[in-house]
Amino acid sequence: MHLRKTVLRTTTAALAATLVLAGLAACSSSGTATGPAPVPAAVSPAELAKVTLRVGDQKGGVKSLLTAAKAVGDVPYKIEWSTFTSGPPLLEAASAGAVDVGRVGNTPPIFAAAAKAKIAVVSVAKSNVERETVLVPGNSPLRDVASLRGKTIAVSKGSSAHGQLLNTLKKAGLSTKDVKLSFLQPSEAYAAFTQHEVDAWAIWDPYTAQAQLDAHARVLADGRGSSNGLAFETASTGALADPGKNTAIKDFVQRVAKAQLWANTHHTEWARAWAAETGLKLAVAQKAVDAGRDVPTPLDDGVIASEQQLADAFSDAGTLPGKVDFAAFADRRYGPELEAARMSG
Repeated sequence: MHLRKTVLRTTTAALAATLVLAGLAACSSSGTATGPAPVPAAVSPAELAKVTLRVGDQKGGVKSLLTAAKAVGDVPYKIEWSTFTSGPPLLEAASAGAVDVGRVGNTPPIFAAAAKAKIAVVSVAKSNVERETVLVPGNSPLRDVASLRGKTIAVSKGSSAHGQLLNTLKKAGLSTKDVKLSFLQPSEAYAAFTQHEVDAWAIWDPYTAQAQLDAHARVLADGRGSSNGLAFETASTGALADPGKNTAIKDFVQRVAKAQLWANTHHTEWARAWAAETGLKLAVAQKAVDAGRDVPTPLDDGVIASEQQLADAFSDAGTLPGKVDFAAFADRRYGPELEAARMSG
C-alpha cells in the first residue's frame, strides 16, 4: 500500500463541540430528502488532491476496515482521522464543522436531528442485531427483561444501544422510567459492569464479545425485534456543500461499501487487522467478526421509515422533545455510485 499518499492521523481525544441549532432543508413529499444544499459539481483530480477529508471514527471502525481491505493506499485526497468513544460526540463534532464524515449507529442521527444539527446521513449498512445486547454478569440472578424493573442499566446516551434498550424494555411491558439508566461511555460502562456497580449493560460489538470472553457476561436480550441494525455514514452539511469535500465524500463512502463487502468474505484477515488496530484480543475481534458485520444497504424509503419509527419511540417515551422528521436528514445524492459499489463488490 502506498500509505504515504494518505494522512492517517488518529487523535484519541473526543472533540469538544456544540451542536449548532440551525435547520436543514426540508424533504420532498415523497420522503426523499432534497439535501442540505444543491449538490456541487465534482472537482478536478488536481483540486481533489488538495482536499483533506476529516473522518470521525470509533473503536474498531472504518479506519481499520479500510486499512485491512487495502482501500486507502490510492486515495486521491488526504484523510485526517479522529477517534470518538461513540456516535453522539462524533456527530456533535460534525455539526460544529470539526468533522466532515463519520460512521454512527441508528440512534445518534435521531438525537442530532432533534437538536437541529448540521448533519445528513448519506449511506447506510445493516449489521447483525444479535450482537446488540443487554448484558448481565454471568452469576446475575436476572433471567429475563422483566426482572430489570428497578435495576441500574449502563448505556451510552443517544447511542444505538439506547434505542435497542428502549425497544427491549417496551417489548417486556416496561419503559425507561421503570429502570435506572446510568449514562456511561463504553469504556466507563465496562469498568462499572465488571465492578458490579450496575446490574446490566446495553452495548454493541466488539464490547459484547469482549464482555462475554473476558468478563463472562451473559446475554439477557439481544436486538432481535428491538433494533433495525442500521448504521450510517453521516456528513456535515458544510462538507456536503463544499465541492472538494463533496467529491471526496462520494469516493470515501464507495470505498467503505466495498470494504464492508470484502470484510464479510475475509473474516480472518479482518479480525487480525481489527485486533491490531484497536488492541483487542484476537479472540474478541474474531468473535465479533464471525457474528456478522455490516452489509451495504440502499438508503431507501424503508430505511427512512424504520428510523422514523425509532425516532417516534423516543418522542413517545419523552426522551426527545417533540417529533423528528428523519427524512429531512437523509441525503441520497450518492445513491447511484453506492449501488454500483455494491454490485461491483
